[in-house]
Amino acid sequence: MISEITLKKLLALEIARKIRHNKIKLHPLRQLFWECTLRCNLYCRHCGSDCKKTTYQKDMPLADFLTVIDSISPHVTPSEVCIIITGGEPLMRADIEECGLALYHKGFPWGIVTNGLYLSRKRLDSLLASGMHSITISLDGLEKEHNWMRGHRESFIRATEAIKMIASEKDLNWDVVTCINRKNYKDLEELKNYLISIGVRNWRIFTVFPVGRAAEDPELQLTNQEYTGLMEFIKLSRKEGRIKINYACEGFLGKYEGEVRDNFYSCGAGVSVASILIDGSISACPSIRSKFYQGNIYRDNFMEIWNNRFENFRNREWMKKDKCAKCNYFRYCEGNGMHLRNNEGKLLICHYNKLRD
Repeated sequence: MISEITLKKLLALEIARKIRHNKIKLHPLRQLFWECTLRCNLYCRHCGSDCKKTTYQKDMPLADFLTVIDSISPHVTPSEVCIIITGGEPLMRADIEECGLALYHKGFPWGIVTNGLYLSRKRLDSLLASGMHSITISLDGLEKEHNWMRGHRESFIRATEAIKMIASEKDLNWDVVTCINRKNYKDLEELKNYLISIGVRNWRIFTVFPVGRAAEDPELQLTNQEYTGLMEFIKLSRKEGRIKINYACEGFLGKYEGEVRDNFYSCGAGVSVASILIDGSISACPSIRSKFYQGNIYRDNFMEIWNNRFENFRNREWMKKDKCAKCNYFRYCEGNGMHLRNNEGKLLICHYNKLRD
């Protein structure tokens, strides 16, 4: 069992809590995700969206999305709102550049999250010419483990080629994101060294949460001992300083708060982060697969929804039940991330408890 959180860290957590609650009052929109397609060129074992190469759900027309952007523009400072195009695999669409150029002319920085399979030199140049500001590439281990996770024998080669290309782009904000599971856990140090060797400066790590395909695959879930080992690896790697490494905003981490990521835990879903899903649903972080929808662009005004709903995201007292009811650290965790709640609001996983057991 981990030791209690130090007094110094508790004081820092109190400050972070006050900052978060002030942000809740203001709820400034800072990230807007667009789930532009559910089509994908891979079949990943951990996919929360259960994406396929073909899907019953048609891609959202670009004009519909840009109409929403036009409705948002008068109410925000565009340069302060990053538009992130995701999926599915966004590069399945041929009009990402058209979208990006429109966003660029409207003053919004924009980026994509991609598996890199279709990121050729020609496509990268086309995206950059359209004003792309940022890009995230997924790499889930060394070759054998990555291809196992992604279900494609060329996925690792293509992803690493994509990483090497973007590493040479000095004006592009980018990072690599890795999903740690039981298969690639043993290779953490070797994977870190490999990423450094191909020019990766920013590495973001997350772990699988049990939704979508991952809910039925025990090989994807770290044991509690492995999870603690992952925290120690990140902590030591950050001290080492050869690569900037952050654990994603997965949940409250007890004594590891402030040591494995740049900030203390805070779930920005519905506070500073929103998303427009493939069917027009207005939600928060696109990692949320439960139906916490607040409206729909085809019948609602986005900014009215953003300003006047999202109550269950901004006031988390309803989460103080079950295991959370008696937790001494609920005031800092506030029930964990919204993506870790099912449709009934039940907590699927508690990272703090994984570190304690």
